[in-house]
Amino acid sequence: MRDFECVRCGNCCRWPGCVKVSGSEIDAIAAFLEMDESEFIERYTALMPDRQGLTLVEKPDGSCIFLEEDEEGGSRCRIHPVKPFQCGTFPQKWNFPGWELECAGAKRVKRNTGDRQ
Repeated sequence: MRDFECVRCGNCCRWPGCVKVSGSEIDAIAAFLEMDESEFIERYTALMPDRQGLTLVEKPDGSCIFLEEDEEGGSRCRIHPVKPFQCGTFPQKWNFPGWELECAGAKRVKRNTGDRQ
């Protein structure tokens, strides 16, 4: 996937699952949102299932709490400048089963490379 380029379709943000956040990421996101770290933790995080850290909470449909939809059907990340490392390294460092079928960037690479990946 060296030719992969995110087209900001938001599909990876709609997939349910944990987005682990570190202490420094919490500090950066809270500052970006102009809120206290403890308020951010209470409002936007939950304990990971393995109890080894915090994850961003999801909306009822499983999408990221910070994914915003616009009136034209597009989407954007409300915290893009300070998004977690996990988000910024998709799909090279982490992904999920079937992500290639959901990701508009992967589909574009597939078309441009004639199925080479």
